[in-house]
Amino acid sequence: MLRPAPPDWTMNGGHQMKLTRRALLATGVAALAAPRIAFAQEETIKIGILHSLSGTMAISETTLKDTMLMLIEQQNAKGGVLGKKLEAVVVDPASDWPLFAEKARELLTVQKVAVMFGCWTSVSRKSVLPVIEELNGLLFYPVQYEGEESSKNVIYTGAAPNQQAIPATDYFLEELGIEKFALLGTDYVYPRTTNNILEAYLKSKGIAAEDIFVNYTPFGHSDWSKIVADVVALGADGKKVGVISTINGDANIGFYKELAAAGVTADKIPVVAFSVGEEELSGLDTSNLVGHLAAWNYFESADTPENAAFIAEWKTFIGNDKRVTNDPMEAHYIGFNMWVNAVTAAGTTDVDPVLDALIGQKFPNLTGGIAELLPNHHLTKPVLIGEIRADGQFDIISQTDPVPGDAWTDFLPESAVLEADWKELKCGMYNTETKTCVQLTSNY
Repeated sequence: MLRPAPPDWTMNGGHQMKLTRRALLATGVAALAAPRIAFAQEETIKIGILHSLSGTMAISETTLKDTMLMLIEQQNAKGGVLGKKLEAVVVDPASDWPLFAEKARELLTVQKVAVMFGCWTSVSRKSVLPVIEELNGLLFYPVQYEGEESSKNVIYTGAAPNQQAIPATDYFLEELGIEKFALLGTDYVYPRTTNNILEAYLKSKGIAAEDIFVNYTPFGHSDWSKIVADVVALGADGKKVGVISTINGDANIGFYKELAAAGVTADKIPVVAFSVGEEELSGLDTSNLVGHLAAWNYFESADTPENAAFIAEWKTFIGNDKRVTNDPMEAHYIGFNMWVNAVTAAGTTDVDPVLDALIGQKFPNLTGGIAELLPNHHLTKPVLIGEIRADGQFDIISQTDPVPGDAWTDFLPESAVLEADWKELKCGMYNTETKTCVQLTSNY
């Protein structure tokens, strides 16, 4: 068993690694200059960072680790929290879903972290969930997901389906006149649950079952020729086809390359993606992807003073003007600052008082407006539709006011009767018909 790391040390891939400024610079992270702060010397407050730095999800998650290092350094420059320095404890679950649970347990029992920021895929979050509920840990989860969950121990700072998938589908129906839908996803819980919701929603809007094509592929899938050909064939009857993509990780590279090779342009068959942002596009030739869409709650191209400051701070910290910002980075930015404010209000990092102080916390979005943490542990978030530009950025073509996140969808009968409320009901799965609280931890 690994011994607890001393102050100013972090865990990386199971090995202790001292998180000095020299070490950060050696990995290409240029640290921000900061004034000397007098901290309490007896201990630090440890922040667990639970993101894949290797494997198929590293393309997306490594940036979130870097984001957390920046936010922690900035907070230390302001004086830390409760007079104590924050210490980053980084682990690498390596895109291995059971390893996420092992690393979460290590962070909580060995490293004694006060809070964790991490996970990307829902299967990784589901893996961690029993551990943090057993040990009463706290996880901030920064990525859009399928909903159908509200844990006492998770703060969901990414979008629920009503803050991304449903509005994107409405855009296809109302603005683009899509008549046939190809729902393409990676084969795990988020795409499958999201597409179950979208199938029910599309049918409620009059789309026939035979006009909905659903396909799932493994993580890291690379041969997209047949699937793209099948999507093209959907339009043989003259109906307008659109693709809703819940493809995750580096499989997106092959998918978009095959679209371009097949001559599929946005005016012929538009694609709206839920897991492709600036970070993923930075590794692609986007010249053939112009006009395809993504639905998020943040884009780097958002024109606000807050976003301009965030981008400048990021580029300074990372020491690379070409590194982009993206939606899950903003989710960590909001979640981290809400946690800091809740700890300050509670006067402790103990999980239960912090959770009580978190509900109702408000913090500015980088795109404008204010995010608020609701009793169901979801945020209010604006919904943005972005159109891919040749430079890999997005033109924001649609933006709503902040939308309250729904833990349980209205479009599946078994979920429509459920409510999550950790303030009054103290329950994440309250049945409004039977007036009972059900816990699903044993089913994860």
